[in-house]
Amino acid sequence: MERSNNGISGTIVLNGNLPPEKVVDLTGKVHQLPCCIKFNGPSDVLHYFKPKSTGVIVDGLSVEEAHFRGRKLQGTTVPIPQGYSGFVLGKKMSDEKRKRSEEDSSCWEMKAKFQNITLWNHDSLPSENDASLRAFHLFSVAAALHRPVSVEDLEAASIDQELEQ
Repeated sequence: MERSNNGISGTIVLNGNLPPEKVVDLTGKVHQLPCCIKFNGPSDVLHYFKPKSTGVIVDGLSVEEAHFRGRKLQGTTVPIPQGYSGFVLGKKMSDEKRKRSEEDSSCWEMKAKFQNITLWNHDSLPSENDASLRAFHLFSVAAALHRPVSVEDLEAASIDQELEQ
């Protein structure tokens, strides 16, 4: 990983070695749980974690319910906004015995993709005020900031400025 006074830099390879039709699509299978799981390995998740719809709608969000280790979770599935994609990234390993070096540790590659994510709460129903859901509003802010300015926008702004004086 490169370190400098400006921070840390690296690369992300989104095309990887797989053709697009062979990339794993995890749409409907990505969950953000309100806990830390200290395990990194295979697990029969589908056998134990079984979300179901409750039929309840809060703030326009369809509420789902599941249980994890005996605790009730309530969540909602949110689509990734149009024009964006979700990716699961993993560290890119070199072909030479997959040994890690300083250079390889800052290179990431796409392992899978997804188009929605289910966000879970432990003690409350999902709502527009959840921090994770509020983060999705940044997509519309970014789109507005990067939208080209038209001649009509400039004329309207100059008229508004003249009226204020």
